[in-house]
Amino acid sequence: MDANSVLVILMFATFIGLLFTGFPIALVLGGVAMIFTFIGYLADIYLGTWTGLDYLTVGMVVNRLYKIMDNWVLVALPMFIFMGLMLDRSGIAEKMMQKMQALFGPVRGGLAVSVTIIGIVLAASTGIIGASVVLLGLLSIPAMLNQGYNKALATGTVCGSGTLGILIPPSIMLVIMADQLGLSVGDLFMGAVLPGVILGSLYIIYIVGFCALNPGVAPLDPSRPPVKISMVWDVLKSIFPPALLILAVLGSIFMGITTPTEASGVGALGATLLAIMNKKFNLKVLKEVCHATFNTTGYIFGIFIGATCFALVLRSLGGDEFIEAALTGLPLGPYGVMAVILGTVFALGFFLDWIEITLIILPLLAPVVSALGIEIDGHGVIDNPELVWFAVLVAVSLQTSFLTPPVGFAIFYLKGVAPPEIELLDIYKGVVPFIVLQLMGLLAVAIWPQLVIWLPAVAYG
Repeated sequence: MDANSVLVILMFATFIGLLFTGFPIALVLGGVAMIFTFIGYLADIYLGTWTGLDYLTVGMVVNRLYKIMDNWVLVALPMFIFMGLMLDRSGIAEKMMQKMQALFGPVRGGLAVSVTIIGIVLAASTGIIGASVVLLGLLSIPAMLNQGYNKALATGTVCGSGTLGILIPPSIMLVIMADQLGLSVGDLFMGAVLPGVILGSLYIIYIVGFCALNPGVAPLDPSRPPVKISMVWDVLKSIFPPALLILAVLGSIFMGITTPTEASGVGALGATLLAIMNKKFNLKVLKEVCHATFNTTGYIFGIFIGATCFALVLRSLGGDEFIEAALTGLPLGPYGVMAVILGTVFALGFFLDWIEITLIILPLLAPVVSALGIEIDGHGVIDNPELVWFAVLVAVSLQTSFLTPPVGFAIFYLKGVAPPEIELLDIYKGVVPFIVLQLMGLLAVAIWPQLVIWLPAVAYG
């Protein structure tokens, strides 16, 4: 093993080790890059190695950052974030929850089903995990506990449903993936629709089946009135505004009327109009939403800067060739290597946030996937269908990172707003079945790639 390979391994090990110190991830990424640039420079002088790292390497970062900030695709990030946060303030979810509780009240597990349906709608109109989990937790956990729901079922449903926003478009993760892999945002958005719907359907099937087999976990509320046609109409009216917003954003992209960046502006305006219509909009709300948008965008772009430094030094050391050679040298065949890649991504999700995995790991793995020779029919319409399939597989894998300890953010979002009687162990028990369901969805997408490719092929074909 040459000096560069040793430095690549040490670089990854140092990065993982420093994650547990509590330092901001952006500073860890940039700091590790600077340290190993200095180590490589000294090794070239005193040990006679050839890493090629010096002050010019650091200077190259400036050009990389300019390209990031000059990327129009990434303009969609703050707009989609603003849309999600403003929709969170619009009162739409509260109305849907009230109407669906009345409609599904007579059904065993009906409250949990309502939460899942609202989670799907929020996912397709916000894409902000923290906002979805917190909102669903505040709205539904007290109601489910009052009705006698099992704590694990209640908390697991909220966490699982809230994380759908990272997969179902418009997802900020898919925007970043498209940028990193050089793919069409529209292809990824359309490719993720069916897998997202499949996951949501698996959640509902599990909830209904589990509650039917274990009636004690979801007691019926005897005070609920019988279902009437007027209740169905009320639910449809409550779903119409967010459905119209989804149509305006995703429909305009899928029909080729707007680019994803333009559609993000439409979504931000639409969410603001919904807040105005529901009389939830004022200057204080606008200030708070803008402030939260700036914070989230700054956090993401801070990691962008650190990840750019890290990736530049890693590639200068030949890290991409090292990883490609290690994976393609495995005697497992193309699909075996793909299983190892997805297993690695799933394992990294226990310790890393999706942003670091998307910015650092994904670009390193993409050449490996292209070299595997897996052929997927793009129907003559989709460019690089195997990369589109791979990106959605990684997206489904990364969805589990919100539920797996110790970094599972959805768990801690919910714990922060849950009633005092909800313990962390209750949430851990609750998310386990939903992690299994997510892995089942991942397996389905891996076995049938057309679940990803079919919709964009039909739309563009």
